[in-house]
Amino acid sequence: MNITTDTLRLLNQGFNAAFIRGFESVPSSYGLVAMTIPSTSDAENYGWMKDLPGMREWIGQRVYNNLESTDAVIRNRHWEHTISVNRNDIEDDKIGLYAPRFSMQGENVARHPDDLVWGLLKEGFTVKGFDGQPFFDADHQGWNRDKEEVSWSNALGNAATAPWFVMDLSRAWMKPLIFQSRKTPEFVSRTAASDPTVFDNNTYLFGADARYNAAFGFHQLAVGVREALTALHFDSARKMLAGQFRPDGSPLGVMATHLVCGPTNEMAARQLLNAEFIEGSTNIWKGAVQLHVSPWLE
Repeated sequence: MNITTDTLRLLNQGFNAAFIRGFESVPSSYGLVAMTIPSTSDAENYGWMKDLPGMREWIGQRVYNNLESTDAVIRNRHWEHTISVNRNDIEDDKIGLYAPRFSMQGENVARHPDDLVWGLLKEGFTVKGFDGQPFFDADHQGWNRDKEEVSWSNALGNAATAPWFVMDLSRAWMKPLIFQSRKTPEFVSRTAASDPTVFDNNTYLFGADARYNAAFGFHQLAVGVREALTALHFDSARKMLAGQFRPDGSPLGVMATHLVCGPTNEMAARQLLNAEFIEGSTNIWKGAVQLHVSPWLE
């Protein structure tokens, strides 16, 4: 094949198309537990807002609720994936050998946000959230029905086992994690004859880059469990979520909607949520929440 400007343009289009096919074939799942926040800078500042009291009857003057916040910054990270193509392979019409590689590249790029978000979730017992505590911790700030400030826990157990999670994922604008997106993946190439890589190494470069990051969001929406997945522990985690109150003593209104686990806990999870009976008794938790199994949670 003679390498011309038109040849390189068509080559780039073909590799880009293969990349897109791979990218679009991946059913991402990170959006289940992470809210996507658009970013317009190298970093975004998130004020950790304390919970507002509930509505009150308007008698006399308004009551002003102060929004106390702690500065928290999520810095975008720059990611890339690049494939090199030897110029001789183009001349020798070996283009077909590369198309599957670019489809695989598209899959890898599309799957990376899942790697980032789900990988972060299982580290939540040690990585800190916006309140300065580990995301899953026994000492978050909370309140009780009597309007008293108390410690609230969203961590259950400490066994050396694959963690699983009980979550409220019903809210469109609030999720346990944050996916901050600055720049979506873009396919780029270096094929100019004057480019040092082409001139010195006889190699074309094709790659994708993107800018984003993941971080913890609302710990009030998730309980992390490091114990056997049993009806007793599920009930305890569910009660921990529901037992949250605003500073005025009204319920925060968080209720379990999902059980999230890895393949190790899948059998126990399906039995808990699908079986008619457990140990000879009616299974009261059948269909209580939705199940999501993630291979990252091992």
